[in-house]
Amino acid sequence: MSYRAPVGEFRFILDEVVPLAPVAAEARFAEATPETVEAILTEAGRMCDTALAPLNRAGDLHPARLENGVVRATPGFADAYRTIAEGGWIGLAAGPEHGGMGLPQALNMAVNDMMSGACLALQLNPLLSQGQIEALEHHASPEMQALYLPRLISGEWSGTMNLTEPQAGSDVGALRSKAEPRGDGTYAITGQKIFISWGDSDITANVCHLVLARLPGAAAGTRGISLFMVPKYLPDADGNPGAANSLKVVSLEHKMGLHGSPTCVMAFEGATGFLVGAENRGMAAMFTMMNNARLAVGVQGIGVAEAALQKATAYAAERAQMGVIAGHPDVRRMLATMRADVFAARSIALACAVALDMARAAGGADWAARAAFLTPIAKAFGTEVGIRVSETGVQVHGGMGYVEETGAAQFCRDVRVTAIYEGTNGIQALDLVGRKMADGGEAAFRLLQEIEDGAEDARARLPDLAGKVWAAAETLREATETLLAQDMPDRSAGAVAYLMAFARVLGAHYHLRAALADPTREKLARVYILRLLPHYAAHLVEARAGLGDLSALSDADLGL
Repeated sequence: MSYRAPVGEFRFILDEVVPLAPVAAEARFAEATPETVEAILTEAGRMCDTALAPLNRAGDLHPARLENGVVRATPGFADAYRTIAEGGWIGLAAGPEHGGMGLPQALNMAVNDMMSGACLALQLNPLLSQGQIEALEHHASPEMQALYLPRLISGEWSGTMNLTEPQAGSDVGALRSKAEPRGDGTYAITGQKIFISWGDSDITANVCHLVLARLPGAAAGTRGISLFMVPKYLPDADGNPGAANSLKVVSLEHKMGLHGSPTCVMAFEGATGFLVGAENRGMAAMFTMMNNARLAVGVQGIGVAEAALQKATAYAAERAQMGVIAGHPDVRRMLATMRADVFAARSIALACAVALDMARAAGGADWAARAAFLTPIAKAFGTEVGIRVSETGVQVHGGMGYVEETGAAQFCRDVRVTAIYEGTNGIQALDLVGRKMADGGEAAFRLLQEIEDGAEDARARLPDLAGKVWAAAETLREATETLLAQDMPDRSAGAVAYLMAFARVLGAHYHLRAALADPTREKLARVYILRLLPHYAAHLVEARAGLGDLSALSDADLGL
């Protein structure tokens, strides 16, 4: 069975669970009518099924390659990319003033989910362009916007982000790349960057690199970092790709998965760059791109989980071992929990996207704080679900799952990196319990109140499920208060566990909403709330444990 975009699932969630209607009621997104939403989801689903999904295996078997200094894409990727670009999918949420559709991020994330499930390796290319588009919309000069945005939005050019260096990974402030002013408004960019997804290819006319570098005399750490646009080809007077810039792909990484997505080591050798935003404010500009990407990476995990679930379900329905294996209790357990987790993660991600849309369209600090709080949860939980569901999919296949020809193992290999890039899941958790709780926990408590109110509303129809969700939210509220009273080292030690507990409770909330809206979904909600929600309690035990037992371990105890 090949991948089929879950269009109906998005319709249901955006109608009943995380409603898009309040977003469409705002003037900014008035064009997101039910008819438009239906058309977008249907057409995107068709594109994913017909143009992208058939290439997923090809990307794994015929990786991108570096040939005479140019990255050659997997056969078939160029045609599929043109289908994406010509359909306007790259600019779905981009501003209309430069050729975008100006539609909500919630719709954009639904499309990215489907594209990720169909072919994650190719989806990464337009995803990076979307992040660059948003960064330029917020921080670039009008002249730079006029030159780059129409070409990025149309897909004629593609975008990348260049942060990581061999000695500067999560510690971005340790970067050594330099930017020397030339006195003519341009800068000479020198340095090496690693882990640059789609750092080059032969499927677009130009590749536009956003590069973090340090100006002479700039402060140490992140405060002294600036952002530069460094195109592969320097635009001529007409805006067409002109002379080649002084940059090159040194090598491609040999990776566990995502073979169709070239991960480049980039060398900038006095390359011409153009300042984006203010000097020494590069991290603020890059975070605009990264925050967009963090939600989108969570969505990547969910998309791959969907594809793995579909493959496992099809296999279980046809594989006969003492009867069809789909009838075996343990196989049913695996399929049910996979499906329940995908729904929970997808609902959390779309709730985050709706909050982003409402913050942009309606304003208000509460929506912005909600989106900020949900972003690390959506990223970390979405990718963890991707890893867990794809691994369980291999188990459903049994021995055949370990055989590459079935394709089940590819999902595990491809999705594994999503918990690492755009900020590891540990960093997401630190962000959640640190900066995202600097408000004294107000955003967290507002969400918990919403969950408890929803559970109260459900008591008349689903008393046993509602009671469990309410109790979990109340326990999480108490744990949040405990966390806020801890110092940061203790809080940090329990950060990942706390994030996962919050995600579990949010997932139960959305399953309960789904069951109220559609009685046929009560059975899946029951699986989640009775089997998966209880994990939150174990997570909270760890979250409350603090740093003491970890600090007590010597280096020798850890084998260091």
